[in-house]
Amino acid sequence: MDLARILNYRRAVRIYDRGRQLDTEKVKRCLELATLAPNSYNMQLWEFYHVTQPELLAKLSKACLDQTAVSTASQIVVFVARQDLHKKRAKSVLDFETGNIQRNSPEERQEKRIKDRKLYYGMVMPFLYTHFLGVIGLIRILITGVIGIFRPIFRQVSENDMRVVVHKSCALSAQTFMIAMANEEYDTCPLEGLDSKQVKKILKLPSGAEINMVISCGIRKGNEGIWGERYRVPFEEVYRQL
Repeated sequence: MDLARILNYRRAVRIYDRGRQLDTEKVKRCLELATLAPNSYNMQLWEFYHVTQPELLAKLSKACLDQTAVSTASQIVVFVARQDLHKKRAKSVLDFETGNIQRNSPEERQEKRIKDRKLYYGMVMPFLYTHFLGVIGLIRILITGVIGIFRPIFRQVSENDMRVVVHKSCALSAQTFMIAMANEEYDTCPLEGLDSKQVKKILKLPSGAEINMVISCGIRKGNEGIWGERYRVPFEEVYRQL
């Protein structure tokens, strides 16, 4: 399908056909494509939990309030925000960028570019993503406030702001996944109505992990699968050309 057809095909499916199963490898491939989603600073602070085991599906259904979008799903993917992995991911990006510069940059520019990346991923990113009872965020706000007197600067640096940044990036990967699934003529439904504490317990996630959203997967059950026609606010109400 072309992109327009894919986007029109994708719907939030509420009831799946239990008699039609998904190819697990195709779903996994869609998750691989989800890693290509744009994300802040290329930190990739996400994890994808692809659930196919019947016993885990039943537990997740209960944690998701037994909505039919989950109870009839053949597979579930849980998108998890991992701000707690920021040091590990920053080091990973720095290691890659060092080699990337050595392979692809003019030799005379490599030293400066590597030095810049070391500053960025070795110091700035760890400082930006660190949180401790709001104190570190307050320090960042004070620093950006002073610098902002003299020039434009990114100001959303509180600990809550950075949490939002991580979740936005994770949501972009979830959207990419759903588009990839639609291209396979597989259906999905993103869910936020759930008990995140129970979901974390089922998946055995550490305390620093946060549930971004649960996406149920399957093949829609005829006309029952979707709730009639799709509604969108008229385009003229949301579009502004300046």
